[in-house]
Amino acid sequence: MIDWDKNVLAPLENVFGEPVQYLPAVGAAFSITGIFAEAYKEVDLAGGMGVTTVTPVVGVRLSQFPNLPTQGDQLTILRTTSTYVVKEVRPDSHGSVLLMLNYLSP
Repeated sequence: MIDWDKNVLAPLENVFGEPVQYLPAVGAAFSITGIFAEAYKEVDLAGGMGVTTVTPVVGVRLSQFPNLPTQGDQLTILRTTSTYVVKEVRPDSHGSVLLMLNYLSP
């Protein structure tokens, strides 16, 4: 059995991750490490027509969270001091989650 968190996700985070301050809708803020992309491209094929959108995202390991991240949580990318609100939480089957974000403030 592969320990995805230990053998895959943690090494990726060590190379590409950056500090993030996470503020859940309920509870105190805490520090995590995430892989931030300011311009993640997403293609929606609803109705047979492809529509491309660009949105900021951060990929994080679920093992960093005391509770699952939820829509409405906020986070600050410390490198840019930009704050975002979580608009969608997309977990995968390997212990990480892609947080789709909306820009909140500089």
